[in-house]
Amino acid sequence: ASGMSADTKIAELLTELHHLIKRTQEERSRSEHNLLNIQKTHERMQTENKTSPYYRSKLRGLYTTAKADAEAECSILRHALDKVAEIKSLLEERRIAAKMAGVYSDSDPPRKTMRRGVLMTLLQQSAMTLPLWIGKPGESPPPLCGATPASGDYVAKQGDKVAARVKAVDGDEQWILAEVVSYSHSTNKYEVDDIDEEGKERHTLSRRRIIPLPQWKANPETDPEALFSKDQLVLALYPQTTCFYRALIHAPPHRPQDDYSVLFEDTSYADGYSPPLNVAQRYVVACKENKKK
Repeated sequence: ASGMSADTKIAELLTELHHLIKRTQEERSRSEHNLLNIQKTHERMQTENKTSPYYRSKLRGLYTTAKADAEAECSILRHALDKVAEIKSLLEERRIAAKMAGVYSDSDPPRKTMRRGVLMTLLQQSAMTLPLWIGKPGESPPPLCGATPASGDYVAKQGDKVAARVKAVDGDEQWILAEVVSYSHSTNKYEVDDIDEEGKERHTLSRRRIIPLPQWKANPETDPEALFSKDQLVLALYPQTTCFYRALIHAPPHRPQDDYSVLFEDTSYADGYSPPLNVAQRYVVACKENKKK
């Protein structure tokens, strides 16, 4: 029954989103007339080569309207973005519920591990659809936006993706991409699943072995300070793998949809670093250990 209600709710939200997008378009058409008017008034002033009190007050009126129009359009767009976030969180709830049901029913045969290619595509999609933080003028990006770390007392929620430091069979330490199963406030430990071996590999880890992944992309055009800068040491997900390795930022993203360019520490190269590789904002976090391996 709960599954049904989630589906119904998602369908309702999609309809609302559809209406909001149409309203954005209507707002835009409505305000276009006014913007054209501003342009024409400027042209007329240039031909007549004078700024009369008449033009001055006319322009003031037109600009006031234009600003109000832009704010109205902006508020509809924000409303639409909230709907998208709501839909995504319902889909996530549904995914977690399905996963729990799968893990705890003995009758079903264990779920086959996802094909490698499928997993890689999912990771790429998750990076691409990570929402862009769009603050109001003067508003600072929140924790977990781009390179902005989580607050000290932050606890990652069930289903959240994290970088987790695990001991391999050979005793080597490795940072892997993992999903949070639960957190115990009494032991201050997380239970996480290796993203690659879902359900098979469950690790119990202390807080310092967990780094939450960003929940928003930072916009380089408006919030460059929320991004890692050139030559900063980070942990980055190596392309086509589910492991994080130490890397230097070669170049931060230029546009909101761009990736970082990073140089991975790699002893097989003379200078100790790989050639530049692209890694999405979603999979670049601050490096916790500073000693060279």
